[in-house]
Amino acid sequence: MPLALLALAVGAFGLGTTEFVMMGLLPEIAAGNEVSIPTAGHLISGYALGVVIGAPALTAVGARLPRKTMLLGTMALFTASNLVSALAPNHETLLATRVLAGLPHGTFFGVGAVVAASLVAREHRAKAVSMMFAGLTLANVVGVPLGTLLGQQVGWRWTFVMVGLVGAAALVSVAALVPRQPAPRDAGMRRELGAFRRPQVWLALGIVTFGFGGTFACFSYITPMMTDVAGYDAGSVTWLLALFGVGMTIGNLLGGRLADRALMPSLYGFLAGLALMLGLFAFTAHDKVLAAVTIFLIGVTGFAAGPTVQTLILDRAEGAPSLAAASIQSAFNIANAIGAYLGGLVISVGLGLTAPNLVGAGLAVVGLGIAVVSGVLARRENAREGGGPTPSEGDGSTGAELPAAPAGGFGERATSPIGR
Repeated sequence: MPLALLALAVGAFGLGTTEFVMMGLLPEIAAGNEVSIPTAGHLISGYALGVVIGAPALTAVGARLPRKTMLLGTMALFTASNLVSALAPNHETLLATRVLAGLPHGTFFGVGAVVAASLVAREHRAKAVSMMFAGLTLANVVGVPLGTLLGQQVGWRWTFVMVGLVGAAALVSVAALVPRQPAPRDAGMRRELGAFRRPQVWLALGIVTFGFGGTFACFSYITPMMTDVAGYDAGSVTWLLALFGVGMTIGNLLGGRLADRALMPSLYGFLAGLALMLGLFAFTAHDKVLAAVTIFLIGVTGFAAGPTVQTLILDRAEGAPSLAAASIQSAFNIANAIGAYLGGLVISVGLGLTAPNLVGAGLAVVGLGIAVVSGVLARRENAREGGGPTPSEGDGSTGAELPAAPAGGFGERATSPIGR
């Protein structure tokens, strides 16, 4: 695999750390800024709002720029925003910097996925995308626990300094390792927006919204489930979250490899597995050992779909992939909001702390249904055009008309259309 993928993974690590570390630092930040914990929770929503707005906006505005320039620009904005967050004098300023830090999130992942796929031969694209996203999953294993510990022991401002330094390292790595790529030919906002005229792009976004919404319905309430239902003490939650992160990492890498062999069948399997695990968790949450095992498996099945869907939308966007790929991150954050809201709703009406798992299972089934519809439509379209096997038939291809790119590393330029 090209070294450029390592640079992209470092950036993903920083983005993943700053997105999720806030959940562990709310008490410290609330006390430091003299606000309530629910008010401090707006910092999480503010970052998500930045992602939802920034992913399509920045990608569309920068559509004519070389993709390496986009990566450097978004990572520079991310780094500066986190360093400014460390100096924020009050809650209002910190909230503004959190929104600002979220703006480049989706664009970096969207453009990064396109660049990652362009660096390798066609049959290894999903694996390459998964290597970049490994940085995001590893953030939950290393970055978030380390950032939380640093914030609790030294002060929350130092957590933002740490994330800013990771961003600076990613900036240098991208500059040094990602090969120069010219601006996409015939690129522009109109061309990128044109991808959204294709129903398949909306179906892919729907898969993310409901499939990952199922994961977040569970994950948002994992702490009270583990302490009040499974019987773990509060101090054990950190390693349980790390176990979930390990499952995410394994699932992400596994998903990339299987998706290169059979894209749609892999996606069907991951979503079905996620629905099954979430449904089981409503019952296994009452036992410490079974609960821990199920948490790990939810991480595996839930995030195995990540590189699969990202590769799917690269295909469905047909020559204008950057904005569509970036919009995956907007859908991901919408999934977070929907899952957390519905999970909290069933708890509030008295259905119990394990009820969000059943909501999650239902959302995953909806995501699976959308995936099946997408696969059926792809087969019909291919049949009308007289083409060969489609991804949903398990041939391992992605269905895009792309020549094989070189498996090049540093200094080599991709020749695939999505890499230009």
